[in-house]
Amino acid sequence: MAYGENEMAVIGFAALALGIFVLDLLLKNNIEKSLKEGEEKPFCKGRLLIRKYHNKGAFLDMGEGRQGLVTMLSLGLTLFMTVVFLGTFSFRGNSTLKAGLALLLGGAYSNTYDRLTRKYVVDYVSFPVKNERFRKIVFNVSDFCIMIGALLLAIGETKRK
Repeated sequence: MAYGENEMAVIGFAALALGIFVLDLLLKNNIEKSLKEGEEKPFCKGRLLIRKYHNKGAFLDMGEGRQGLVTMLSLGLTLFMTVVFLGTFSFRGNSTLKAGLALLLGGAYSNTYDRLTRKYVVDYVSFPVKNERFRKIVFNVSDFCIMIGALLLAIGETKRK
């Protein structure tokens, strides 16, 4: 069975989302096993800090006391964006939009999976900056993919017009 260009794109973007999910899941599992909560280790010659943090809310712990609501919102938005993602494959072109959705969804699947199974999201990367408030912010690979994906999504949408 030969695949056309559009089918190969579908497979490629789906593989990107799956790859992000698997990579982040492996990293989170490793962090869970190897670090104590709050423990910090320099990485990349001190350019990054690896720190285990259990985020029970959303970005910057928003909604920390309402985990059920955060989980349901995360699940609902992830499912909605999955439908949008699948819908983009009915038309050719705009690989920027499709790549953005793949990155966003790979990250969303990983963080939503954490919320459903662990009841918190494992964050593990921060930056060794002087400002203590920014230094305390902890991310994971999924967070970066969600941010980059959202940016590409916006760029892809402007290209459509």
